[in-house]
Amino acid sequence: MGYQNQPSGSNSFHGEFESSHTKPSKGAVASMINSEIGAVLAVMRRNVRWGVRYIADDDQLEHSLIHSLKELRKQIFSWQSNWLNVDPRLYIQPFLDVVLSDETGAPITGVALSSVYKILTLDIFTLETVNVGEAMHIIVDAVKSCRFEVTDPASEEVVLMKILQVLLACIKSKAANGLSNQDICTIVNTCLRVVHQSSSKSELLQRIARHTMHELVRCIFSQLPYISPLPNESELHVGDKVGTVDWDQNSGENKVENGNVDSVSDTLGTEKDYPSSEMVIPETEPKSDEKRTEVSDDVNVAADGDNAMLAPFGIPCMVEIFHFLCTLLNVGENGEVSSKSNPIAFDEDVPLFALGLINSAIELGGSSFREHPKLLVLIQDELFCNLMQFGMSMSPLILSTVCSIVLNLYLSLRTELKVQLEAFFSCVLLRIAQSKHGSSYQQQEVAMEALVDLCRQHTFIAEVFVNFDCDITCSNVFEDISNLLSKSAFPVNGPLSAMHILALDGLISMVQGMAERVGEELSASDVSTIDEGYEAFWTVRCENYEDPNVWVPFVRKSKHIKKKLMLGADHFNSDPKKGLQHLQTMHLLPEELDPKSVASFFRYTCGLDKNLIGDFLGNHDQFCVQVLHEFAKTFDFQNMNLDNALRLFVGTFRLPGESQKIQRVLEAFSERYYEQSPQILIDKDAALLLSYSIILLNTDHHNTQVKKKMTEEDFIRNNRCINGGADLPREYLSELYHSICDSEIQMIPDQGTGFQMMTASRWISVIYKSKETSPYIICDSASHLDRDMFSIVFGPTIAATSVVFEQAEQEDVLQRCVDGLLAIAKLSAYYHLNSVLDDLVVSLCKFTPFFAQLSVDEAVLALGEDAKARMATEAVFLIANKYGDYISTGWKNILECVLSLHKLQILPAHIASDAADDPEPSTSNSEQERPPANPVSVVSQVQPSATPRKSSSFIGRFSQLLSFDMEETKPLPTEEELAAYKHARGIVKECHIDSIFSDSKFLQAESLQQLVNSLIKAAEKNEASAVFCLELLIAVTLNNRDRILLIWQTVYEHISGIVQSTSTPCPLVEKAVFGVLKICQRLLPYKENLTDELLKSLQLVLKLDARVADAYCEPITQEVARLVKANSSHVRSHVGWRTIISLLSTTARHPEASDAGFEALRFIMSEGAHLLPSNYILCLDAARQFAESRVGEIDRSISAIDLMSNSVFCLARWSQEARNSVGEDEAMTKLSQDIGEMWLRLVNNLKRVCLDQRDQVRNHAILMLQRSIAGADGIMLPQPLWFQCFDSAIFPLLDESLAVSIENSKKTFKKTVEETLVLATKLMSKAFLQSLQDISQQPSFCRLWLGVLNRMESYMSTKFRGKRSEKVHELIPELLKNTLLVMKTTGVLLPGDDIGSDSFWQLTWLHVKKISPSLQSEVFPQEELDQFQRRNAKPEDTPVPENEP
Repeated sequence: MGYQNQPSGSNSFHGEFESSHTKPSKGAVASMINSEIGAVLAVMRRNVRWGVRYIADDDQLEHSLIHSLKELRKQIFSWQSNWLNVDPRLYIQPFLDVVLSDETGAPITGVALSSVYKILTLDIFTLETVNVGEAMHIIVDAVKSCRFEVTDPASEEVVLMKILQVLLACIKSKAANGLSNQDICTIVNTCLRVVHQSSSKSELLQRIARHTMHELVRCIFSQLPYISPLPNESELHVGDKVGTVDWDQNSGENKVENGNVDSVSDTLGTEKDYPSSEMVIPETEPKSDEKRTEVSDDVNVAADGDNAMLAPFGIPCMVEIFHFLCTLLNVGENGEVSSKSNPIAFDEDVPLFALGLINSAIELGGSSFREHPKLLVLIQDELFCNLMQFGMSMSPLILSTVCSIVLNLYLSLRTELKVQLEAFFSCVLLRIAQSKHGSSYQQQEVAMEALVDLCRQHTFIAEVFVNFDCDITCSNVFEDISNLLSKSAFPVNGPLSAMHILALDGLISMVQGMAERVGEELSASDVSTIDEGYEAFWTVRCENYEDPNVWVPFVRKSKHIKKKLMLGADHFNSDPKKGLQHLQTMHLLPEELDPKSVASFFRYTCGLDKNLIGDFLGNHDQFCVQVLHEFAKTFDFQNMNLDNALRLFVGTFRLPGESQKIQRVLEAFSERYYEQSPQILIDKDAALLLSYSIILLNTDHHNTQVKKKMTEEDFIRNNRCINGGADLPREYLSELYHSICDSEIQMIPDQGTGFQMMTASRWISVIYKSKETSPYIICDSASHLDRDMFSIVFGPTIAATSVVFEQAEQEDVLQRCVDGLLAIAKLSAYYHLNSVLDDLVVSLCKFTPFFAQLSVDEAVLALGEDAKARMATEAVFLIANKYGDYISTGWKNILECVLSLHKLQILPAHIASDAADDPEPSTSNSEQERPPANPVSVVSQVQPSATPRKSSSFIGRFSQLLSFDMEETKPLPTEEELAAYKHARGIVKECHIDSIFSDSKFLQAESLQQLVNSLIKAAEKNEASAVFCLELLIAVTLNNRDRILLIWQTVYEHISGIVQSTSTPCPLVEKAVFGVLKICQRLLPYKENLTDELLKSLQLVLKLDARVADAYCEPITQEVARLVKANSSHVRSHVGWRTIISLLSTTARHPEASDAGFEALRFIMSEGAHLLPSNYILCLDAARQFAESRVGEIDRSISAIDLMSNSVFCLARWSQEARNSVGEDEAMTKLSQDIGEMWLRLVNNLKRVCLDQRDQVRNHAILMLQRSIAGADGIMLPQPLWFQCFDSAIFPLLDESLAVSIENSKKTFKKTVEETLVLATKLMSKAFLQSLQDISQQPSFCRLWLGVLNRMESYMSTKFRGKRSEKVHELIPELLKNTLLVMKTTGVLLPGDDIGSDSFWQLTWLHVKKISPSLQSEVFPQEELDQFQRRNAKPEDTPVPENEP
């Protein structure tokens, strides 16, 4: 336990040096040792002393050294069987004797040491070798006690180097595990001694000695991960096995006397020569009268009492070594280093050396230190205290090394160093990084580098926030770091420096770390869910600091409480009484104040005014006294010295100035201290008196106004008989005296403003706090609290990054800024912080070349050549593409950039196209991709054309060509300008600006509406911008067809405003009109529920000014025609069709648009393909207008008439469907009436065309009217409709036709006119006969019949140019006869018995006789009349029709 736990025969020391170990054969080992013996003897023989025959009193022929070597030579070849079974002491001792002899010179000692080194590297020297531990011990002991005569300085240095070589070889040897703890300490001691002595030697020796020391430490502490903890390791006593060295540069100089120098043994091994140093562990016990500063060699670890230092090396020696390294950093008794008392002139050699060794130990030991309490305690207390002190050094090199150590400690042991790390960050790094504390620029830079290195650690920022900012007892380290970095990144009144860039890098590292973690957080409860009731906040603990599901809500709650506490502290500092009342309203204190809660508030709340706390605690009020005693109970003074306890206690408030208040405070303190630490003091009164005495001593010794200081004897005398009438131990009082003299008790604590300097008193508070603080929370890769951190850091980061980006010129710095801003954009989008993203966009847009007052040429060149402008532009559009969902007002700035690029003519083709746009022909693509004739001096915006008949874009291109011809004197662009233009186009292409609008269908609703509103706003700039923005608006609308309702009203109102406010043709109104048509054409197939709404928008075309409508009539009609052909099946309502048909009918008289309009109407009506009850009448009216129009050929009018006539078949089909589907009589009647009304409208429309002046059209219309009336047989017409048909269509047709014929006959009478009358007469006759059966029983039948007879009579009596029409005279009697016969057959016309009265019979024949007198006899011969009269003498059922005029 506590020692290396490795497989037998293995040693990680030598792993990386394995190549240096030779593997000779058995015979080769003997030969090699023989060679080494020969080398040593050869060197010895070169010396006169050893080269002559030796004669002594004991008759020995040779010196014992030579004799032992020769004896060894005799034996080595007999050991070839198995060298592992040969005791190494047999073949190593002769060489060690030479090393130990004080008669040998430096060359001989050096060769002997080389031989020892060579033997150590052999494979025979392993743990399996017999007595290898003893052998290793004697080697170490011999090297430590090495003695030789110095002949010259160079030889001495060689020997010292050999000593270092052998010591390192011992550690790296395969048999190193055979070394004991004491051996390791001896090796380190010896090496340290050489390091110390080398300060007066050559530079080479100094470097080798320090390098060897580093290697030793690395080798030793590399074993720490393999060592198991000792069972009672915390009881391990730290002695001085590795003694301190007197680092005075002159102390190690050797005195030269009579050509000889004191041996190395004098330097390394004799205690009497260097009483101030205890580097070497003595072989014998010291004399009782010798004054020693090191403790006993015995370090009892295990219960069996074994000597740990003689056991195989492990934790004991590491504790000794690490403790010694820490003591090397002890600067002075007061333990304080300040920037004023520690100038750069201070010898930084020793601390740098010690810090380097400590850093190596920590690097290799790593997290294994936490397994060993004694080592961990050294790091937590002594090491960190020294690091805090040297962190304030004026030497940047020392500070840098300290920061490296702290970084390693953070990475390896941060869970055990929570409070120490907080103190280092606040009292060292953050303090030094601020220039106001007197730090040099170099110090600030080193501190800033350390902070930035920490920020680059993946979880550092998150852990700092969780463990410090969310802990009510800790300072807000995260906020302090972010504030420092943001302020340091701002170049104030000066150029950009490396410090600014460094601080910015830290800020960006923070946000980039958050950005990498987004999307991995747990669903944690929000702060708003925290119960607002009173809870003793100082008692709140987390149940599990390892489970994020538990600790995340806990730290959120803690942060919430901490914010309230800080607010409460501000109120308390303003007015303590009102402050406590406010704290009650905030549920930080109970409704009824109790002393414990107030005391805990004072104890655990940061930011309180310590003067106010002191006054409150010293008050004589009973409640204040109770609070004071409760306050004292919050401290744990167990196992603490009185002075340390007093430092801790008075460090939390300012001791009042009044003696009575001081007494009350000290009484409470003394009572608590005696209660927990009664070891020496007999009662609390003794503690009170001694505390008073300490306060007086502190004031006396550290007050500059006191000239005569209290001596130690005075202090001891003043405290006689205070311990229950007895004296306190002198040693105890002496220790208190020196502690107070060396380190002042801070009676006026800092108020927490700024970053405090670490003092001994504060360090005691740190150590105390570390024992009761909550566990350190390890954060994983999830972003549990990143939103809280981001809300703190985003504002300063954006501001600082923008300023640096503005001033920086280096491309790598610019790229770093952009990376940081993009990380902020990612976080803002993820946390839905639209305002942050908008601010970011605004900041970036300022650096694009579009917001500066640049000419067109300068803007293009800037985009192509200026890295800053390029990066800003790319970043803006990258944000727009990736995070557009969360952009609101930022769209305004983005669109300004787009408009600027459009003005420069470097936008990609089809940027305003929607996803369904058909690709343009390749020729147009190539034209758009090809730069204009003068790409740098971009042509000014095209003026609107007055009469854009075909396409304004063509006119635009033509006007451009004209402008090029007018600018013949304009110089052509240079190759550089062309290259810049090409580069700019490439940059813009890579920005994928078109994706912003084509992918707008993926935007969230709010962002989409903002984009649409921003497009409309941007259109107000000028006409060219308005046209381009309208194109983009239409593209966005089309791309969002699935949610068109979100934006349609806004888009429609914008387009409507354009249409209604424009009175002359221009590109803007053209784009608006055709945009509406395009929207309808694309969206109608997908949005049946919006059909009417979309088609209603087409009414805007009808509202166009006459000049505008005339200019664009033909293309509008073509678009409408395409819309009809593509979407007729989707239009169902009357409202929708009314808009479409209205647009088509308006083209009937337009010479250029009528053809397209009629084709669209033909598509609807032909064969009834798209005729519906909802559009039937509309189509009839439109067809009539085309039929009446004389713009086209007669054939088109005839086709229009045919369309109307053929539509009667649709009516018949609908009527049949109605009869089959409708079961209720009322509904059927209603539908039949509607169809009848449509038929009547058809008849009336045809009747109007029948009066056309064109003969062919007129006559064809009459025929088609006749056919339409005949088609009524398939329609279930209500009876009254026939009467309406005759009254509104047939009779007026005959009357008007006759009137027109009479009028025209005055000039000339054409046969076609006669043909018209004939056709009209036939129409009337056939219509009457067709309807006879349905209307004969109606009351109005007689009137209708008389109307027919009257028209025939008029036609028969009319003369044209004095002549009657022969065809009419021939046709009418025949038609009348046929009609009468039908009426006779059907029983409608029968003889009556009321001769002489106005009966139907009489009226009929009265009119017939006027037309053709002979018809009565032909139809009703006399015989039939007589027979009828006889048969029906008195007919009762003969109807008597009304005699209606």
